[in-house]
Amino acid sequence: QNQDPNARKARDLLNQCIQALGGEAWLNLQDMQEEGRTYSYYQGRPNSLGTQFWLFWKWPDKERVELTKQRDVVYINVGDKGYEVTYKGTAMEEPQSLTDYLRRKKHSLEVVLRQWLKEPNVALFYDGPAVAEQKPAESVTIMNGEDAVTLFLNADTHLPIKKTFTWRDKERYKNEEAEIFDGWRPEQGIPTAHSIIRARNGDYTNQRFITSVKYNQGLADSLFEASITYDPMQGKRKK
Repeated sequence: QNQDPNARKARDLLNQCIQALGGEAWLNLQDMQEEGRTYSYYQGRPNSLGTQFWLFWKWPDKERVELTKQRDVVYINVGDKGYEVTYKGTAMEEPQSLTDYLRRKKHSLEVVLRQWLKEPNVALFYDGPAVAEQKPAESVTIMNGEDAVTLFLNADTHLPIKKTFTWRDKERYKNEEAEIFDGWRPEQGIPTAHSIIRARNGDYTNQRFITSVKYNQGLADSLFEASITYDPMQGKRKK
């Protein structure tokens, strides 16, 4: 595998990408705190004026998102569990929303570049030059068993422009998820995308504009604790 020039080219590009992201500093990031606005889309168009958000992330599997000015809607994800906190209390996250979150997390830039690349059965493919979001790019596919992620790296800066993966739904239809990264600027010396768009099958579903980022703040585990206080389905089941 190491002698294959195509795989070698793919690995070189991925190494350049990791260096562009901050090298060891990026590979060893332990937590992140960001603020900004999030916009949801319907049929490819923004359907809201945007919501303020605060995001707290701790490697490898903890995330907390607080929404609205009052920060009174909170989503907490730890491992494969998800919780939604509102004025009613704390409930399990709605199953579809949790499934979508876990799928995205499994294919995230951090997981692919920090975990997949170390695995013995990973296969790397250089797909050749490409154009992504009107920018010249190099395309690399990382395969981990049955699973694959394709990265489009900026031909000049080697930073990710776009990341895609596909999955099949219950009807066995193939779906393509994409994340588009833009507005790269250093934060604490670590290049950081300040615009992140999510798309499914070519339609935008969400965009985040990030106004402030802090790394390695030593976030407390207690930020990610949650215990269920009510079941939103309970009343509905009785009827």
